[in-house]
Amino acid sequence: MLVSLVKHFFDCYPDSLCVRHPGIVNDEKDALLAALNAQREHLLGALDGLAEEDLRRPVLPSAWTPLGMIRHLALEVEQFWFRGAVAGEPITLTSGDEAWQVPADAPAAAILELYRGEVAKADEIIAATAIDAMPRWWPDFFENFPPRPLRKTILHVITETATHAGHMDAARELIDGGQWIVLTR
Repeated sequence: MLVSLVKHFFDCYPDSLCVRHPGIVNDEKDALLAALNAQREHLLGALDGLAEEDLRRPVLPSAWTPLGMIRHLALEVEQFWFRGAVAGEPITLTSGDEAWQVPADAPAAAILELYRGEVAKADEIIAATAIDAMPRWWPDFFENFPPRPLRKTILHVITETATHAGHMDAARELIDGGQWIVLTR
């Protein structure tokens, strides 16, 4: 009877091997990844339903486009931090605002897939890396920015993705009045 109760409430087997369920946070890495995935979903949700021309249209004086933001996040955030720094994979670094520029002949679907692909690769790296692991590569241009363990890298990416999700919310509202999160009074 006790074993049944333990399995029912905690979903743990008698030999202490626990089964993880989506929606249940079991440890620090799960909590961080859940927070990161919420921001990734927010970012893509803010774009849902926009036409190709709207994805390419700048609405703020800085002239970035929603599609350019997605490309930046794919290359300079997900790829740079997880494939480059954490995993030590060779990556091609962008310079200046290159990552923000979307070639005219690149379909929006390809840029969105680039982002989703980098997210999937990042998730694989996160799953295979200890939360306290130090990066396998660190850029020499970060003179005053010391290497950090995976935990702090994920926190950094959460912050950057959340910040850009807020930017995307503002752009979406300026484009067509759409809002991702609407709070009523």
